[in-house]
Order: sequence, then C-alpha cells, then structure tokens
Amino acid sequence: MRRCGESSFETTHDPETALRCGLWDEVARVLTLARFSARFTTGFLYETGKMGIFLASVLLHLCVPPLRATQLVRRIDFIGARSLLLIIFTGAFTGMVVAFQGYTALRRFGGEAFLGPGVGLSLIRELGPVLSALMITGRAGSALTAELGIMRISEQIDALEVMALNPIKYLVVPILLAAIITFPLLNAVFVVVGIYGGYVVGVQLLGISAGSYFTQMSSAVTLDDIWGGLYKSLSFGVIVAWVCCFKGFYAARGAEGVSQATTQAVVMCSVLILVWDYFLTSIL
Repeated sequence: MRRCGESSFETTHDPETALRCGLWDEVARVLTLARFSARFTTGFLYETGKMGIFLASVLLHLCVPPLRATQLVRRIDFIGARSLLLIIFTGAFTGMVVAFQGYTALRRFGGEAFLGPGVGLSLIRELGPVLSALMITGRAGSALTAELGIMRISEQIDALEVMALNPIKYLVVPILLAAIITFPLLNAVFVVVGIYGGYVVGVQLLGISAGSYFTQMSSAVTLDDIWGGLYKSLSFGVIVAWVCCFKGFYAARGAEGVSQATTQAVVMCSVLILVWDYFLTSIL
C-alpha cells in the first residue's frame, strides 16, 4: 500500500486511502493552527509581562530621589512646548467641525441654542483628551521611541550602565513625569481653543447668540465632566510614555529595528488610547 501524497492510479481511486489521506491532512492543519496559536499566546504573554515589569520598574524609580530637573525640563519642552502649535491648530479646526455638524443636527429639531453644550461636552469629555493624545503620540512619542532606539543600537544605554547610571532613572523617568505634566495642560489648551473655534462658527458664521452659546454651555458642563477629561489625559500621558519608552528601550539592532519599534509604538499607543478611553468612559 502506498503512503499519502504518493501519486498513482490505484491510490487515487482507492476510497480507503483517500479517506486516510484526508484525515491526516485535517490533523496536520489542526496541529499547525494549534502550534501557531500557542506561539502567538506565548509571545503575547511574554511581551505583556515584560511591559508590566518595565512599568513597575519606572514607577519604582519615580519614587526614588534624586530627580534630574534638567532632564525633566528638557522633556517638558520637547513634549509640551513644541507640541503647542499643533494642538492649537487641531483644537481650533476640531471645534469648528463639531460646531458645523452639531448645528446641522440640532437645526432639524429646533435646538440650535444647545450648540454650546454640545461643543463643550464633546470637547471636554472625549475629543479633547483623545485627539490631543493622538497628536502628541504622532509628534513626540514617535521621536522619543526613535531616540531611545538609536541610543540602544549605538550602545549608549549600555555605556550608562557601565558608568553606574541607571538608564531607566536617567532616561525614562523624566519622560514619564513630563508626560504626566504636559498632557493635561495640552488637553486644556485643546479644549479652550476648540470651544472658541466653535464660537467662531456658531456665532460669527451661523448667527447663534453669543450669550446663548456660553450660558447654555456653563449650565450643562459640570465639574465631573472636567475631572473626567483630566483623568483621561493623565492616563493617556502614562500610556504614551510607557509604550514609547518601552519600544525604544528594547529596540532591535539596526536601523530596521528602530523603524519597526517606532511604528509599533505609534500603532500600539493609538489603539490603547481608544480602548482605554472606552473603559474610562464606561466608568466615569
């Protein structure tokens, strides 16, 4: 009797052999799928555990003095001040678009007077924290990942360890602190500029009363809404600093490894921001 896979006229027309070969093919496919699933699950758990240990190490060194103020100021300037113009432009046009779309929807029900609350709540609770975090990720997060990745492949991080300097304390902790400080401030700038962008469209272009715009907004927006946006921006800052520093810190050797780490950092930060925003919205 011939084995499965051997071609002949007899085996091709033998029902028993054909059935046996079909069963073996199914078993092989199942084993291949199981092997792939096991490899994927193992890699995912390993990467998740490694990221968790990295975050725990950063938070531990965050509580240990001294704090390098010079590095912290440099990172605040890089993440915050240099992202300010981008945040202003994004916030202004986001508020304008929200005002246009909100006016179109409210006009169908005769509720144009509620345009102010719609713009304010959407910016304070959702659009402000999420879009500002995504913009900072694209501008500053990718650059931080590339910077740490180049330091890794050029062995600068190894040189810090040789000089008895903890690279996490020296490089990563200032980035995390700067992100915690700058993300809420940039979110506030985004929201304020977006509200005035909506004011320009709603009041100056569409003819809504300025008093109605701000009065309805002040009565609809509560302190809980403001605190909710603040909590989101703080958590997004931690996520962006954590993921970008991790990907850059453990970047593979070579220019290709740095480019892959940068791409993975931006994609992972964007996905985690949206996923975490859903869970915080359901809680807050």
